[in-house]
Amino acid sequence: MRYPSRLLTDDEEILHQFRPHWRVLLPAIGWAMLLAALAGFGVAALASEFTWWIVAAAVLLWLVLTSRRLVNWWFTNYVLTTERIIVRSGMLARTGTEIPLESINNVLFSQKVLERLLGYGDVLIESAGSQGQSRLVDIPDPEAFQSQVYRARELRALHFRGSGNGPAQARDAIQQLEVLADLRERGHLSDEEFAAQKRQLLGELAGVDSADVDALLVDDEADVEAEDDDHA
Repeated sequence: MRYPSRLLTDDEEILHQFRPHWRVLLPAIGWAMLLAALAGFGVAALASEFTWWIVAAAVLLWLVLTSRRLVNWWFTNYVLTTERIIVRSGMLARTGTEIPLESINNVLFSQKVLERLLGYGDVLIESAGSQGQSRLVDIPDPEAFQSQVYRARELRALHFRGSGNGPAQARDAIQQLEVLADLRERGHLSDEEFAAQKRQLLGELAGVDSADVDALLVDDEADVEAEDDDHA
């Protein structure tokens, strides 16, 4: 169930949206296998006129045992946007949590051995203010989600720092470029994304035309190649 676009702000975009990891459905799968086996024995042992009754009873019992877990999984959504992290759960009685990206101080993930094999884990978000800590459980690929949150947070910070104009914006340009370079070094930005963000940043500065932007991008690529040659 996709997060409603009407609940987003004017400039807000959804970066990533997902449900809890499928491992939460393992009990439902286990019950389905057990009841299917019992129904098979029942059909084999009893007369054929009871077949549909046995199958219907098995399906009804499965729904009784697993419907709550299935509903909770289907109606739980984790949403990462350009402005916040949103958690929504519940079908009729709904609960929700929102964490602004600018208030996030740290993002930690944890995976036990089995959790790593199955590809899920927990994410702990430490934020400023009254929220303190928020634990997101059963997150698919929590390490990748951690990286996505850090990247969204840094780009959000760049948005705030670059919202000014004139001298103040020019003074912040170097700091913003350093943040982008750090994101690229840590693998949170690809070279193409770094170049696009840098082009946008420099293009917004007063007195910098497109030709100058292209020249700076060429210089940066040359610096990167020189660093790679040095490491080699």
